[in-house]
Amino acid sequence: MITVGVGASSGVSAAEVLAAVDAVLPPGAAPVRLSTLDARLRERGLQEAAARRGWPLVGHPASALARVPVPTPSDQVAAAVGTGSVAEAAALLDGGPLVVRKTVHGRVTVAVAVSGQVREQRSEGTSEERTDRGGGLDMGARSGAHPGSEPWTP
Repeated sequence: MITVGVGASSGVSAAEVLAAVDAVLPPGAAPVRLSTLDARLRERGLQEAAARRGWPLVGHPASALARVPVPTPSDQVAAAVGTGSVAEAAALLDGGPLVVRKTVHGRVTVAVAVSGQVREQRSEGTSEERTDRGGGLDMGARSGAHPGSEPWTP
């Protein structure tokens, strides 16, 4: 399962959420779920983004997210919502190891964690199963991108 942790400003649109998610997920990545702060579950943009893709949307209280150790906590986020991380903590809480650290796209911050042992890699219309035990992900380093913030390749 691929878990995309999502932090978002109030009033964010589904298009903004999906643009941020699409920037960090490879095409055809599945299965995916969105995870966020429980207070954001009422945000129409998050609800619509999840519904458009048929993805589950789950939320966690700030107190649960605050207990998750993350690589890049934010004092500003902590002051605003009661936890130093939403995107990374939500991804980690619902997923496995982070494969993409928090990445900001306008009013949306996303992070990606992957759980489970088997993922499919699709290329040229074929599929191939492979097992990965938390290492070996090709993070596809890009010029100017922070390590761990670029799209990952399963």
